[in-house]
Amino acid sequence: MFAINTGERRDKLISCLKDAAGAVTGTCLARQLAVSRQVIVQDIAILRAGGAQIFATPQGYLLNADAGCGSVQAVIACCHDGGQIEEEIGIIVDHGGKMLDVIVEHPVYGELRGNLLIANRRDLALFLAQLGKSAARPLSALTGGVHLHTIEAAEQAVLNEIIEALSNKGFLLS
Repeated sequence: MFAINTGERRDKLISCLKDAAGAVTGTCLARQLAVSRQVIVQDIAILRAGGAQIFATPQGYLLNADAGCGSVQAVIACCHDGGQIEEEIGIIVDHGGKMLDVIVEHPVYGELRGNLLIANRRDLALFLAQLGKSAARPLSALTGGVHLHTIEAAEQAVLNEIIEALSNKGFLLS
């Protein structure tokens, strides 16, 4: 078996992401393409620089992770301590919403955004497990708990229920 060239590998990487039913980890992509995970990380960076819309999430890489057809979104301002992450995201997914990202305003770097794409309790459990086993702190730790989320729901009524539930728990900034 011979090694494929860089361009072919990147084309196959895009193809793998297109064909995937969901997010694909860098380790899985590396295995499929018979390269190291670091090569995948570099290829993703180069593909992004070339305009590919590849999103890195806690679950893996996604291609063209745009908002769902017919869905509605809202950006909400939240504040809580790190111990309330599970409760906050749980409210969103239990009401049928999807947490797309977390955004903080850093005093030096400006807006920092982390793509989350958490749509259910399984995604939430994976995110929390990853957070727990890493030395990383949530982005909101940089801003004393203040952060934004883009949330998505199938319809405005569901979005309104999510916002009301978050407000009732005291998570929303007024």
